[in-house]
Amino acid sequence: MPRDVKTILSLEVPVVVVLAERTMTVGEVLGLRPGSILEIAKTADEDLSLRINNRDVGAGTAVKVGENFGLRIESIGSQEKRVAALGSA
Repeated sequence: MPRDVKTILSLEVPVVVVLAERTMTVGEVLGLRPGSILEIAKTADEDLSLRINNRDVGAGTAVKVGENFGLRIESIGSQEKRVAALGSA
C-alpha cells in the first residue's frame, strides 16, 4: 500500500452516534438546568443514527460493552457514501 494512502487511512474524523434531535427556542435552551428533562420524539426501540463528519452514513442499536455504551450497526451506507461523508462538512 502506498505511503500516502496509509497516511490518509490513519486520519481521524468525528464519528457521532445520535440518539435524537429536536428544535428548541433560545429561551428554552437558556432555561435548561441540572435535572431538567428534555423530551424527544423517539421511541426506545428506534435505531440511533451514525454520523461521520456530521453526515448520516448508517444506523444501529445501542449495546452495553462492559461499563460503556456501543453501537451495533444495523445498516451502513456504501463505501462511496462513507467516503463522500469525509469531504468538507
